[in-house]
Amino acid sequence: MTKILNEAKLWLTDTFDTKTQKEVQQLISGDPAKLTEHFYKNLEFGTGGMRGIMGVGTNRINKYTLGKATQGLSNYLQKTFPNKPLKAVIAFDCRHNSKLFAKIVADVFSANNIKVYLFEDLRPTPELSFAVRHLGCDAGIVLTASHNPPEYNGYKVYWNDGGQIVPPQDAEIIDEVNNLDFSQINFKAKENLIEFIGKEVDETFINASVKNGTFNTKGKEKLKIVFTSLHGTSITLIPEAFAKAGYPDVHIVEEQRVPDGDFPTVKSPNPEEPDALKMATDLAEKIQADIVIGTDPDGDRLGIAVRNLEGKMTLLNGNQTMCLMTDFLIRKWKEAGKLNGNQFIGSTIVSTNLVNEIASSYGVETKDGLTGFKWIAEMVRDAEGKQDFIGGGEESFGYMVGDFVRDKDAVTATLLACEIAANAKFNGSSMYQELLQIYVDNHFYKEHLIAIVKKGMDGADQIKQMMHDLREHPFMEIDGSKVKYLFDYQASTKKNLLTSNVENIDIPKSNVLIYQTENDTKVAARPSGTEPKIKFYFSVKAKLDAIENAKKVEAELDAKIQRIIAELKLS
Repeated sequence: MTKILNEAKLWLTDTFDTKTQKEVQQLISGDPAKLTEHFYKNLEFGTGGMRGIMGVGTNRINKYTLGKATQGLSNYLQKTFPNKPLKAVIAFDCRHNSKLFAKIVADVFSANNIKVYLFEDLRPTPELSFAVRHLGCDAGIVLTASHNPPEYNGYKVYWNDGGQIVPPQDAEIIDEVNNLDFSQINFKAKENLIEFIGKEVDETFINASVKNGTFNTKGKEKLKIVFTSLHGTSITLIPEAFAKAGYPDVHIVEEQRVPDGDFPTVKSPNPEEPDALKMATDLAEKIQADIVIGTDPDGDRLGIAVRNLEGKMTLLNGNQTMCLMTDFLIRKWKEAGKLNGNQFIGSTIVSTNLVNEIASSYGVETKDGLTGFKWIAEMVRDAEGKQDFIGGGEESFGYMVGDFVRDKDAVTATLLACEIAANAKFNGSSMYQELLQIYVDNHFYKEHLIAIVKKGMDGADQIKQMMHDLREHPFMEIDGSKVKYLFDYQASTKKNLLTSNVENIDIPKSNVLIYQTENDTKVAARPSGTEPKIKFYFSVKAKLDAIENAKKVEAELDAKIQRIIAELKLS
C-alpha cells in the first residue's frame, strides 16, 4: 500500500493539472481500495491495445497515460526512422472524451515534430487502418474501447502497414513508455503540423470497400436489409456504402442511429449479444427483412441475423459468419480463375476448424495465429509478394476482406454479408441454408464461449491460478474421449498426453491452452488481453448427412457442450 500511496502522491505535483491533483487527493483521503484500483499497475498493451476505465491514475485512461504512451511512441518512431519526416494519423469513436483524447494525442505528436492527420469527427476503426497506408503514415492511433461499457476508453497503435503493432515492436514501445516520467511528456502542440481530414479519405475508403466487398451479385434490389450502428461510428460510412454497392432497400434502426457514448438503448453495445440487436431483429420481423446487421461502436465487428429454416430471425455466431464469408470469397476467386495454389486464409487458434476444412476443400492454405487481427495483419505483411491473401476472420465477430484494410472491417464485411444473402435469395436459397450446406459438405461444427469475469487485483490472481492448474493438472479425458494433445502457447509446446511426445509450436508465445481429444473435441482457455476475464472456448463436431437432419445433430452437439461445461465445473 505504501508503494501505491507514493505513486499517487507523485500526481499531486506541478506536472499534473489542478483538476487531476484534486481528484487524486480525494482518492488518497477517501477509500484505500479505490485508490489501489487507480494506481496498482500501469495500463498495458493487450490483444486490442491499451484499454481501461477513464479516470485519474496509472491504471486509468486519462490525459497523462495517453500522453505518456504517445510520447513513448514518438521517441520510438524517431529512433526507428531517424532523419525521416514522420507522419501519423488519428481517428476516434463515439465514446465520452474520445474527441478530446484524440486532440491530446495529436498535440503530443506535433510537439515532437510529427505531422498529424486528425479525422475531423468520429470514424470507424477500419478507416483508420486504411488511412495509414493511404496517407503514407508511419503510425496510426484510434481512440476506442470497442464494445466495452461506457466508462471505458482505449488507445490502439497501428504501424506503417496499417496493422496493429506486434512483437517485438509492442514491447520496445512499452519500454520507451516505461522509461519516461510524466514530466517528460511534451504537450505543447505545434498546430501547423496538425491537419484535419475527412471526406476525401471517406470517399476513397468507401470506393475500396465496395470494390473488395461486392461481386456484381444479382438480386440486390430484392434484398431487404435492417442495419443498426448501435450508437456507434459506422453510421458515418455504411449507409453510403450500401448506396454505392447497389442496395436500395435498407432500413436503419432510427433509435440507435445517433452516436452516443452512453449507448442508451442497450445494456452492452456488443453485436455478439442477441439483446444488443433486439431492436433491429424486432424491426426485421415487422417489415419481413431478410438480414439484420449490427456493428460495434468503433465499426470493426459485426453481428448478423438471418432467417432460419422456420423463418425466424436467428443470430449467427462469429464462427458461422467467417465460414460463410470464407466459402463465398474462395468460390468467387475460383470463378474468376484466380486460384493457383498460392492463396491463403487467415484464422486464429481459438476459431473454428471448419474454416480450415473449407479452405482445404478448394486447395487453399489456412494460416492460424493468435487471437487478434494484428496477427492476421502480420501474416499478410509476411506473405506480401509471395502469397495472395483472400480473407480472414476470428470467432469474435470480425472479418477482413482482402488486404486493403489490415484489421477487422465491419464496413466491407457488411457488404460481403449482403452479397452472400442476395446471391442465395436470387438462387432460391437463403444465407442460413448456405451455412447448412457447408456443414453437409464438411462437418457440422458447434462452438460455444464462456467468459468468467474476475475483477480487480484479486481477480487477476484468480485467473493466474486457474491457468496454472489447467497446465499442471491437465484433464486426461473430456466427455468420454481421451485428451490426445495439450497445446501450451506460453511454453510453445504441443504435448501428446497419450505418448508424452512433445513438439515445438512456431507461433509467438501467449497465455493460451488448448485441449484436443481423440474425437477432435477442443477446449481452449485464454485470459482476455483487454478485460478482467478468462475465456473458455468449446468446439465439437459431427457429420451431417442432409440439411433436414440439422436440428437433430445440432441438439446432440449442444448437449455435448453442456456435458463438457458441467464436467469441467465451469457452469
